[in-house]
Amino acid sequence: MNLVPFSRREEHLFYLVAGFGAAIVAIGLAAALYMEHSGHVVTGMNNQIVWGMPHVFAIFLIVAASGVLNVASIGSVFGKVLYKKRAPLSGLLCIAMLAGGLAVIMLDLGRADRLIIAMTHFNPTSVFGWNVILYPGMFGIVAVYLWTLMERRMNPWTKPAGFAAFIWRLLLTTGTGSIFGFLVARQAYHAAVLAPMFIIMSFAWGLAVFMIVQRVMYAWNGLTVHQAVRNRMKNLLGVFVAAVFYFVAVYHLTNLYFAKEVAFERFILIDGGIFPVLFWGGWLFLGTILPLLLLYLPGLSSLCGSVATASGLVILGAFCQLYVFIIGGQAFPLGIFPGMETASSFFDGRIDTYSPSWPEFLLGLGGIGIAFTMTAVGVRVLSFMPEDDIAHLEAMLNITD
Repeated sequence: MNLVPFSRREEHLFYLVAGFGAAIVAIGLAAALYMEHSGHVVTGMNNQIVWGMPHVFAIFLIVAASGVLNVASIGSVFGKVLYKKRAPLSGLLCIAMLAGGLAVIMLDLGRADRLIIAMTHFNPTSVFGWNVILYPGMFGIVAVYLWTLMERRMNPWTKPAGFAAFIWRLLLTTGTGSIFGFLVARQAYHAAVLAPMFIIMSFAWGLAVFMIVQRVMYAWNGLTVHQAVRNRMKNLLGVFVAAVFYFVAVYHLTNLYFAKEVAFERFILIDGGIFPVLFWGGWLFLGTILPLLLLYLPGLSSLCGSVATASGLVILGAFCQLYVFIIGGQAFPLGIFPGMETASSFFDGRIDTYSPSWPEFLLGLGGIGIAFTMTAVGVRVLSFMPEDDIAHLEAMLNITD
């Protein structure tokens, strides 16, 4: 495990980048303190919509943290040489994004110190209780995995550690999806398909994040990603994006099969104001169809920056999808008495509205700032830069100039 030497120019640039990340983190922390001091009345959340914009950021970071480790798993578990050089960066991004996502959740919920109660009084009947074990376990297993990758004498243990990380991240994403899938108090969430849907979403979102970070790192060092690497990874991203489309379609078609869910589906897909716009325009067109065209159409996929653009659109679509799923699922009321209208002084049975406030956005950005800063420091201090043996790579893939 060697430290990366700095030139004076690189050192100044590194401090500038790290300072920028630290400033974003500080702004997010200030937003959290403001909401903690003033109460959630300063946010757009209310008694019905209790998970707001910070949870959109947090769930994205947590799910993508699991998926970004897929790059390492392909190399260590499935023996694909092309991905092995990218395993350390994959592990670093996993830890950084998971830390950012969990920080946002804890600061948004308020009284983060009460996490100690959840840790010391385990409730096996609660899926939240399971995640108290899954999240710290992910940190520990990935840290050991990185140790086996970067310490020569630990290399023989890389495959067992990689296999353990592979299994654990599947469990973690299943647990995250099950938070919603087991939630019977929201008819929009209660579905068994959510666990596998979250797993495949993690694959797509994590790979999209990895490809953008990889491109930035190569550009920082005046390098370009080899065409063979680019083609393999872009094709894999396209497969994952198409798989996400399949699972989302199954989720909505299954809901439409049940009469009690038709009103909710009409709300999300047609009559729900911002939600249909984000679903059809944000997730389906910008986040699915357009990336697939950029990745697979020969005239577009060969353009410079097309893969990075497609990755960015996949991430944009992910935020649109999560906003529709998390916020829209809470805005639509639970049908406690099917076939009857309910009304009370607490607005039971009515569709609620939500407008995110600036503190919520800033807290979410603070989580991204944590992931950004941890990644920037890790990349520049230790050897996380993927370095391909071009001659060996071309021989392996039978590539001719």
